[in-house]
Amino acid sequence: MDLRNCKKCGRVFAYIASEVCSRCANSDEDDFKKVKEYLYDNPGATIVEVSEETGVDEKKILRYLRESRIEIREEDNLLLDCERCGAPIRSGRFCDPCIISMKKEFTAVLKPKAEQPKIRDLGKQDTKMYTAEIRKKFK
Repeated sequence: MDLRNCKKCGRVFAYIASEVCSRCANSDEDDFKKVKEYLYDNPGATIVEVSEETGVDEKKILRYLRESRIEIREEDNLLLDCERCGAPIRSGRFCDPCIISMKKEFTAVLKPKAEQPKIRDLGKQDTKMYTAEIRKKFK
């Protein structure tokens, strides 16, 4: 069992996959539910409005956007940019064209290469040494 300190509260916990303990994870999930419910009731609210009304920090709301847990509705978004090309995006880390491009690149790297025909070295056709062949000729 791997024990670690919670990144948020410093409490020791059994590490599974998250950098925070279960108590902090539950608290974070409660904050997310508050934000989600507020946005459901008030679509088009700004991050500042959501933060003030729910009491959730703006950085957390931005993290929810980056994790694609919530999405910006406006077309003229100047808040999030694609990490690869810099294009404005509604949620996540990358725009759709970059995602498609990266998928192609990853599949090209991970795809097994076709078997190339083996080139036979003419000097090593047999397992014998060349000098041994010459000696046989002179015997």
